[in-house]
Amino acid sequence: MTTLFTPIQLRGLEIPNRAWMSPMCTYSADPSATAAGRPTDFHLAHYSARAAGGAGLVVLEATGVAPEGRISPFDLGLWDDSQIPDFARVASAIRAQGAVAGIQLAHAGRKASTGRPWEGGAWLGADALGWTPHGASPVAFPGGPVPQEMSREDIAAVVTSFAEAARRALEAGFQVAEIHAAHGYLLHSFLSPLANERTDEYGGDLAGRARLVLEVIDAVREVWPQDQPVFLRISTTDWVEENPEDARESWTYEQSAQLATWAGEHGVDLVDASSGGSDVVPIPHDEDYQTRYAARLSRDTAVQVAAVGRVKNAERADQLLRDGEADAVFVGREMLRDPSWANHAARELGTTPRFIEQYAYAL
Repeated sequence: MTTLFTPIQLRGLEIPNRAWMSPMCTYSADPSATAAGRPTDFHLAHYSARAAGGAGLVVLEATGVAPEGRISPFDLGLWDDSQIPDFARVASAIRAQGAVAGIQLAHAGRKASTGRPWEGGAWLGADALGWTPHGASPVAFPGGPVPQEMSREDIAAVVTSFAEAARRALEAGFQVAEIHAAHGYLLHSFLSPLANERTDEYGGDLAGRARLVLEVIDAVREVWPQDQPVFLRISTTDWVEENPEDARESWTYEQSAQLATWAGEHGVDLVDASSGGSDVVPIPHDEDYQTRYAARLSRDTAVQVAAVGRVKNAERADQLLRDGEADAVFVGREMLRDPSWANHAARELGTTPRFIEQYAYAL
């Protein structure tokens, strides 16, 4: 019997299966002043196709909680109430195809203000729709500009921005809010000693470096309904400790396990276990390079965990769940290649796909 296609209950929300679309940036928003941050027809088609393709949960890509929180001028953003109707259109389309609608709330921090990857991804200045990135400390990401160190007032404003974006997402009809604290973006840059050299209450030991993440969780949880789940995406490791030639202090699995425990105590229902992003470092090529850390989190903490990374086929996804290494699986690149990956996986595993009625008659 397949586990991948059994429902999962998170608070008062039932997600119909455990094959989920991972949040992945598409860099397809209109960067003009009047349209910035708003989903377009591309986003509507892109996300509703994966919902129609059988995914149980579809999570929108990193959505900036402030204009300067976007990775690029072409990213989604939810910093103004006027953007709500555009997001509501996408959330409604996802739900109409039988999936649960989720959104990833994010701030890019020192990795902000870049161009599209397929156009080189270079840092953009004010003359090219760019802005000055902000960070935990004036420590540049390799190849990027030195970010402006955030003051306590800046930090408080970011916490408020996450809460306000969550309120807007709820009004737009999203059922899951994921807080992005991975991949070297703002929240991860506070967590990792590679980017955080602060000596105030937001730096130093693990409790200090985790303070901002927990404040954001509390702020989002305060506006998010108690019967709907909040996720946290983390990088389980910076991939520095694993390199014997690199002696720098970094973000490690052990710290991730403690953060996951604290996050659960603050109201996070599931940890989305990714990795890396704080520096340009070697990363293993093993199939389980990332999912093995998800498995450890499942064993070592009480929080539910979603695995992500190099999950290419139905049997592997289902095996992760059957072996108790995760509670759900986020699928990324394979769902880009195949919008109906989930329905095809269901067939491979001998269970019934969730075809919408307009398609089912053609079977």
